[in-house]
Amino acid sequence: MKEFPDSRMDGLPFHCVSDHTGFCGTIKNSASDFMVTEIDVHGQLVSDAGSDCSHDSCNTEYEQEMAHPSCNKRLKRQEKTLENFPELPKVDKSKDAKVEHSKINQTADRNLSESAPNSPSVQASETLGDTLDLLLGTSVAEMLETFALAAKERKPAEGEGTAEEAIFSLGTFPEKSQRAAIHSAVRQKFPFLKTATNSAEIQAIPDPQYLELCQLVTEEEANGFFCFLDSKDRSSKFMFHPDGNKEHRKAVHHLVSKCFGKLVETKSFSAQEGDGHQGAVITVRFRDKIISGRKRHANDCGAVPAIYTAFTLCKVNMETLEAVAYLASELGVVPSDFSYAGIKDKKAITSQTMVVKNVTINRLKATQLSIQSKGLKVYNLRPATQHLHVGQLKGNHFSIVIRNISKHQEDDPDAILADRVLEAIEKVKEKGFVNYYGPQRFGLGQNVQADQIGLALLKETLVKAVHLFFTPEVGNDPVNKAKRHYIQTGDVKGTLALMPEYKTRERLVLRALNRYGNDRE
Repeated sequence: MKEFPDSRMDGLPFHCVSDHTGFCGTIKNSASDFMVTEIDVHGQLVSDAGSDCSHDSCNTEYEQEMAHPSCNKRLKRQEKTLENFPELPKVDKSKDAKVEHSKINQTADRNLSESAPNSPSVQASETLGDTLDLLLGTSVAEMLETFALAAKERKPAEGEGTAEEAIFSLGTFPEKSQRAAIHSAVRQKFPFLKTATNSAEIQAIPDPQYLELCQLVTEEEANGFFCFLDSKDRSSKFMFHPDGNKEHRKAVHHLVSKCFGKLVETKSFSAQEGDGHQGAVITVRFRDKIISGRKRHANDCGAVPAIYTAFTLCKVNMETLEAVAYLASELGVVPSDFSYAGIKDKKAITSQTMVVKNVTINRLKATQLSIQSKGLKVYNLRPATQHLHVGQLKGNHFSIVIRNISKHQEDDPDAILADRVLEAIEKVKEKGFVNYYGPQRFGLGQNVQADQIGLALLKETLVKAVHLFFTPEVGNDPVNKAKRHYIQTGDVKGTLALMPEYKTRERLVLRALNRYGNDRE
């Protein structure tokens, strides 16, 4: 190994410099040629750690639910409300649960016919109709249905008639539990209606937010979204159809944020549309609950602790940040809910520990089949108490295959290649090697000066490092357009809007610059 004086930093001697001749070879011919396994703080390979966990996943799931019972209380209260009316028809909960889950999570079962007479959704709708007949009386229930069908066809921009004409009275109901049952039944059957109580009188009006959403998405999506809201299941998520139109996605994001921003948050994830073109899916999840209202004494109630689940992630030929983004999309959380000790190589098979917040063990286990097609595997699932921190590891274990081995051209013709290899191995054992800033850090572009970026980071000249990182290549593709815009204007928000969503690293840097500023060292 040779020393290059020009690249040497003052006060940083090269302990790894060696005079052995070395040899030529190539690495990373395929992902399986480069295997990285994280070593945890206890010195154990993560592929072995936790494999002998004594906790059964069902037991740990039960323990997590017992530790965080608040999310189940609301559903139990709703069931108890309906129990006050024993004359109401009973719904097959197993079928109904499947219907609601498919609406909420918007899975691939979109091809089922909604008009099939024996389908669970139609049966559930008929059951709700019977429920309204009993709660309101047949004549009022029929008039409500007529009003609902007329309201469904009414567009927000039309607005003919007076406000009173758009209100339907369901009658007066003195019992609070009875009113609660009516509110629930009407909303479930007619998600496009709002109900309100006025001095024990229940009134139904068209929901302008539903009608406004229907201007942007399909009726099926709008129904599913409002069922998701009514479920109040904080562990669930809702996904709109894949959408390749960025401006249209912006409009959906804006509308959901404007109408329901205090309750839910939205995030776009890359996905393929039905025709195979690249698009994005808007995923909606409930925000972390914030307790508001009157102040309570610290002894009266404590903050509900978050759920943390640790697991080992094995990925094949994928960047760590890309893997995290995909997992977040599958689980309906945001990438910042994941923590890890460090990022691993892309062109490799890597194993590392991760921790995800607000996701239970069984919920994570349910994604195992769906993520396999992406070259991802999760195992060693176990409860954790907190996030991981960058650097919270002892090191990494590498298994590297070097192919196409040969001697250097200037080497002694009589030298034996095997001796050169063994000599190099011994020198590495004795002195180690330089872990340099190579192309795997910042990409393979012609203008990406990985060594100079690394040097700027070591010297803590971060503004220079960022400028080097965003140096554009020759060409006018979207990535280079975004980089060129940043170099010419320093406009972080504008660059973030231009940068394609699949450029995970670049977008993360831009988000940090937007938050903390781009002129601070």
